[in-house]
Amino acid sequence: MEKLWDVTLGDILDQMAENHPDRDCVIFHNRPFRKTYKEFRDLVNLTAKGLMKMGIKKGDHVAIWATNYPEWVLAMFATAKIGAVLVTVNTNYKVFEVEYLLRQSDTHTLIFINGFKDSNYLEIIQSLIPELEGKNTGEWASRALPELKNLIYIGEGQPQGTYNWEQLYELGQSISDEELAEVQKSLDVHDVINMQYTSGTTGFPKGVMLTHYNIVNNGKSIGDCMALTEEDKLCIPVPLFHCFGCVLGVTACITHGSAMVLVEYYQPLAVMEAVSNEKCTALHGVPTMFIAILQHPEFKDYSFSNLRTGIMAGSPCPIKVMREVVDKMNMTEITIAYGLTEGSPVCTQTRIDDSIELRVSTVGRSLPFMECKVIDPDTGDDCTAGVPGEFIVRGYNIMKGYYNMPEATSEAIDEDGWLHTGDLATCDENGYYRITGRIKDMIIRGGENIYPKEIEEFLYTHPLVMDVQVIGVPSREYGEEIMAFIILKEGAELTVEEVKEFVKGHMARHKVPKHIAFVENFPMTASGKIQKYKLREKAIEDLNLQDDASIETA
Repeated sequence: MEKLWDVTLGDILDQMAENHPDRDCVIFHNRPFRKTYKEFRDLVNLTAKGLMKMGIKKGDHVAIWATNYPEWVLAMFATAKIGAVLVTVNTNYKVFEVEYLLRQSDTHTLIFINGFKDSNYLEIIQSLIPELEGKNTGEWASRALPELKNLIYIGEGQPQGTYNWEQLYELGQSISDEELAEVQKSLDVHDVINMQYTSGTTGFPKGVMLTHYNIVNNGKSIGDCMALTEEDKLCIPVPLFHCFGCVLGVTACITHGSAMVLVEYYQPLAVMEAVSNEKCTALHGVPTMFIAILQHPEFKDYSFSNLRTGIMAGSPCPIKVMREVVDKMNMTEITIAYGLTEGSPVCTQTRIDDSIELRVSTVGRSLPFMECKVIDPDTGDDCTAGVPGEFIVRGYNIMKGYYNMPEATSEAIDEDGWLHTGDLATCDENGYYRITGRIKDMIIRGGENIYPKEIEEFLYTHPLVMDVQVIGVPSREYGEEIMAFIILKEGAELTVEEVKEFVKGHMARHKVPKHIAFVENFPMTASGKIQKYKLREKAIEDLNLQDDASIETA
């Protein structure tokens, strides 16, 4: 990447539709939606015109609450073309969370599906807006959500007070191409077009404001690291409401003329089918997704021969898993990426020509046109090579800020423009970073700093262990003790003492977990991030450590 791109997301789509009109752009697994670049651009334009006709203007907030549907990708580009801000809603949200998000974000229009898993979105919205009953569109006003003016329903039928998505296409017919082009031309690359709510482990979620400039350039750099071209097909089973889906996935594809193959939500079998049937050359996922695919009883029935690259991100990757992905899934050019939503999101990434050793043990080097470094969190001084500290980053990729939260913004971004991530990292002499944990995840036992990832990596080498998470739990005597939550391989049996002896034989005594629990799964966000704070809460309850915890917080 020779220089940063000064273009909007809508302009990039137009350019690719001119350059590669007949190439596949968007393909949905198990849905009758397969569009070339030209077909997709034309449908995006019609959608954008429908939104304009509905009265949506530049700067209006349009939320979408849906799994990976075709309409999600259409909404992403249609809002970008008219300068509206797409607010992405976590598919796992329930009533309390979605009410908070819609109110805090000043959402003007909400696009939604009927529901997902145990959340009935339609019932939740009807409970939040009782004024919908018996009303048509334009006839209701919400007391609870005064900014909300429109509801657009994706699916069969048309609930009271809503538009059906298909009506957007009808509404769009009455707006000319020239009117849309005029609006698109008026946009600035530094306009906010995307707002994602961080899943935050403490406090209320914060709306991260990202611009065209943020995500177009980040998507371009990400795709460059994978050497994406118009010949590639990327399978995207990660959620679009998260940066992993919409930037590392969709935007990386659009900036390279590649095809995207979308899976509605992650299921190992659906991913294997999509990769095999569509001859995908790339695949994205978090480590737990790759683990589930590799362990699947039907793994051998599918072809991964076309796979070449992709990204594993979201949480630290066990070295053993990485090697299996390279060897058994043919992903010889897989890359590891690290970042956070506030960094739009990727800050460092390995390259396809990096050695396997670097790709299994680091998160790569900083992307072009941004500065990354490790500092002492107490003094702010730069850390020398190999010394752990806080990872901070500065450049084009830094968010505009948190929506309506100036204090939180100034806490995250210092006066010199550095974004403080809260992640612990080291950097070697060649500029390769290793993420060793969260500053608040670090275990301090009797004055000793212990990094959970080191113990996790070791426990992964046990032949009966499928997955593991290590946390600190409160201790009256030492401040904190180590606890390991372990998922065993199917049919495997292991005792607490056997695990302790295994660690004791290979690591310093103070790194042997005092507490061990065998579990079937880990609590996760919808984007696949493991929620260690929930494991900690569970441990405090299960081990009756409430008194120790109260000493810790006193």
